Amino acid sequence: MTGYTMLRNGGVGNGGQTCMLRWSNRIRLTWLSFTLFIILVFFPLIAHYYLTTLDEADEAGKRIFGPRAGNELCEVKHVLDLCRIRESVSEELLQLEAKRQELNSEIAKLNLKIEACKKSIENAKQDLLQLKNVISQTEHSYKELMAQNQPKLSLPIRLLPEKDDAGLPPPKVTRGCRLHNCFDYSRCPLTSGFPVYVYDSDQFAFGSYLDPLVKQAFQATVRANVYVTENAAIACLYVVLLGEMQEPGVLRPTDLEKQLYSLPHWRTDGHNHVIINLSRKSDTQNLLYNVSTGRAMVAQSTFYAAQYRPGFDLVVSPLVHAMSEPNFMEIPPQVPVKRKYLFTFQGEKIESLRSSLQEARSFEEEMEGDPPADYDDRIIATLKAVQDSKLDQVLVEFTCKNQPKPSLPTEWALCGEREDRLELLKLSTFALIITPGDPHLLISSGCATRLFEALEVGAVPVVLGEQVQLPYHDMLEWNEAALVVPKPRVTEVHFLLRSLSDSDLLAMRRQGRFLWETYFSTADSIFNTVLAMIRTRIQIPAAPIREEVAAEIPHRSGKAAGTDPNMADNGDLDLGPVETEPPYASPKYLRNFTLTVTDCYRSWNSAPGPFHLFPHTPFDPVLPSEAKFLGSGTGFRPIGGGAGGSGKEFQAALGGNVQREQFTVVMLTYEREEVLMNSLERLNGLPYLNKVVVVWNSPKLPSEDLLWPDIGVPIMVVRTEKNSLNNRFLPWNEIETEAILSIDDDAHLRHDEIMFGFRVWREARDRIVGFPGRYHAWDIPHQSWLYNSNYSCELSMVLTGAAFFHKYYAYLYSYVMPQAIRDMVDEYINCEDIAMNFLVSHITRKPPIKVTSRWTFRCPGCPQALSHDDSHFHERHKCINFFVKVYGYMPLLYTQFRVDSVLFKTRLPHDKTKCFKFI
Repeated sequence: MTGYTMLRNGGVGNGGQTCMLRWSNRIRLTWLSFTLFIILVFFPLIAHYYLTTLDEADEAGKRIFGPRAGNELCEVKHVLDLCRIRESVSEELLQLEAKRQELNSEIAKLNLKIEACKKSIENAKQDLLQLKNVISQTEHSYKELMAQNQPKLSLPIRLLPEKDDAGLPPPKVTRGCRLHNCFDYSRCPLTSGFPVYVYDSDQFAFGSYLDPLVKQAFQATVRANVYVTENAAIACLYVVLLGEMQEPGVLRPTDLEKQLYSLPHWRTDGHNHVIINLSRKSDTQNLLYNVSTGRAMVAQSTFYAAQYRPGFDLVVSPLVHAMSEPNFMEIPPQVPVKRKYLFTFQGEKIESLRSSLQEARSFEEEMEGDPPADYDDRIIATLKAVQDSKLDQVLVEFTCKNQPKPSLPTEWALCGEREDRLELLKLSTFALIITPGDPHLLISSGCATRLFEALEVGAVPVVLGEQVQLPYHDMLEWNEAALVVPKPRVTEVHFLLRSLSDSDLLAMRRQGRFLWETYFSTADSIFNTVLAMIRTRIQIPAAPIREEVAAEIPHRSGKAAGTDPNMADNGDLDLGPVETEPPYASPKYLRNFTLTVTDCYRSWNSAPGPFHLFPHTPFDPVLPSEAKFLGSGTGFRPIGGGAGGSGKEFQAALGGNVQREQFTVVMLTYEREEVLMNSLERLNGLPYLNKVVVVWNSPKLPSEDLLWPDIGVPIMVVRTEKNSLNNRFLPWNEIETEAILSIDDDAHLRHDEIMFGFRVWREARDRIVGFPGRYHAWDIPHQSWLYNSNYSCELSMVLTGAAFFHKYYAYLYSYVMPQAIRDMVDEYINCEDIAMNFLVSHITRKPPIKVTSRWTFRCPGCPQALSHDDSHFHERHKCINFFVKVYGYMPLLYTQFRVDSVLFKTRLPHDKTKCFKFI
């Protein structure tokens, strides 16, 4: 143990033993290494030699360790399988190598193509960049040309008064007020919209004396007026209502003048004020005769020359129908033209300026000296002579059977009650109106009442006295509706009346009826006319007529619309391009601020027609392009070779005078979803279609799971407030085109038929152009009108279940046409198409246009419509006769032709560029 410790610790004393141990260990390791070397090197060599030389026997089959031939080795069974596998793998490797080489070759080729494509893309990018630069330069040049050729228009600087109470320079004389010196234009900028502030009469002392009917009627029309504002600070015009007093004489002129001057916005002189003095009776007092109205305009029915300021004050109609609408059933028809009496007159003169019995002078003496102040005796004698001659049946009475109505001095008082006077006028072709004998009395309520009653029942007014100022005379052309004859020509009146032709007489009667309905008949028409006259005088455009805001029904779309073979089978016709761009709306009306300057008299004096439109109606004339328009002419004229001339070009181009235009389909439906979906699908691919407006006429909404077809254009589903056929013609704000195709949900029209109708309508924009034709006929045994749908050689109506018309007529139908017609359509749930035909024919005096030879257009297999009911035709008979009563005559006109178009559906060779046709 001690030795071990010493060895471990390396003791000095045992150094010899340690060295011996180290030497012996080294010898052992050397021996072991040598032994292993001998074994690992020499033994394999000996074994190899032995194995190669041991087996050298004569018999080859006994060799165990010697090498063998290849074919002998494959004789072993399990080795044979390995050989076959080796051969198969070798073949596959050879094939894969060949494919690899082919792929490498293809990859090299594709790389070359990729490089070529990259170069092409770079070139295309360069070309695109150049095109963009060219387009940008072209747009910039176009803008520069437009800027050079068109003036820069912007809203004018708003005119504002410096001080509300500054006042204007006073006119030199009291009657010298005109717009330029008594009206403050600074309160009425061109773009102000003409705001009107109306004083509440009940807040002032004079309001307590007004006739309740007048006040109530006035307040009702004020509430519905688009110009009225409650903000007096921005108002252009201030309206004060006077009128019929409950007790005449209770309001003295001085008191009335003080009350007017105390109005909160009178501003010392009343500029920009209009005092409307409405009268209901022929004896209404002239309240403002001795009242100083300052610079305020006066609108009333009675004026003396010292009181009236031409071009400033307004002569208005009396308010006969205060709170009631005219009863069209009591208005006589406009035909026959000639009535029982040639002319009639009833009246009594209470007081005259100078009696002809006291100062009798010959006619020659009167002409040589000063003209007499009163021709009444001469008029009486002349008219009695005509009555006694019995050449024509006339009725003149110069003494009332009962007490005459109160009247002004020298005025012919009315006789009898209003109902009695109307019955006599219904039998009169002409109605004589003798103006007051006082030349200073320009117009009176009694004279205006006679004019009102004559126009109401269709008796053409004959006014004796050229000094008279008829209502709205500075805007209306009264010579188109009345005869104004100087009193000295009273002896020629009979000859003049007999010389009028029936056509001229009927035209005057129709014009008089239009003036009465538009400007005289109700409180609303009178108030609107007063505002319109002032607005026209100061050249402010009218407010746009309102459109019906479409309440859209949400619906799911996305169902791919199929193609109906009947719709798409157009042969080799090119009906036009299917719109791929966003819908193109018709140009808006651009003449709002010049209309009051250029067309004021034409629009005031003519019945609303295709060129007398509401301010926002897009009806500006569009000049045709010389490249596509051929003017009318006679003889042979080459129409091929130019753009749009040949048949192929005609088929592919829309043509006409408006180069780009679309139309809107309006489809009325009621709980027929399957029929509706089929009809919408048939519109797929229809050229020039802007959008489809589906008027959902049922209170029940469409099914939530209903999938609407995708036809390439928007489909707007509009919800209506009630089930009414009048909804078909509402001017929806979603209709942005002038052209409307009104179509039933079960109408079956081919695309080429629709396009043909659209082409024809574009050349006759003021008429109804459609497909199913009907006509009216006179039932001799029953002395009434009949509706007829049989095949015939003439027609007078085109049903709007498949027809084009202008959106302008939608405004007229919904807002201008008498409400009684729309009420009857709702009552019978019928006749809306007849009403539209009546309206258009009444306005244009033209028949509709029928296209194609087909007579019915119902889809096969669709459920039967209301028109198959037996009562359907009986109701339409009643509708026609009622509409005739409302219009006063039969406005429908017959036509005996349908329209075809030059070279429409004509197959021409593509290389044929010239053709001659007689035009």
